[in-house]
Amino acid sequence: MKPLWTDDLSGRSLIEILRFDSENRAWNKTLRCRVAALVNSRLAKQISLEEYAISRQHENENAAECKRRGAILVSEMSSRDRRSMRSGQELVVSGRR
Repeated sequence: MKPLWTDDLSGRSLIEILRFDSENRAWNKTLRCRVAALVNSRLAKQISLEEYAISRQHENENAAECKRRGAILVSEMSSRDRRSMRSGQELVVSGRR
């Protein structure tokens, strides 16, 4: 199941973003396990090639979405790190004056 999601993270706290990141990582792990089980099912001939292809396409779409969300989260965290570093540098510089 896909975790709840919004692309606009600007109004979210750092704690929420870290939680989203944790959920996305857990989802990625679940997706990898499902793909492994799918491949094993096909190798054991428990599912047809057609069922495998349809399921694999669905899992590939989920993996792409998971990767997209991960990129958004990394970008948001990096942006916040840069802003906090600039703010910290400004405080150090203004503290010396």
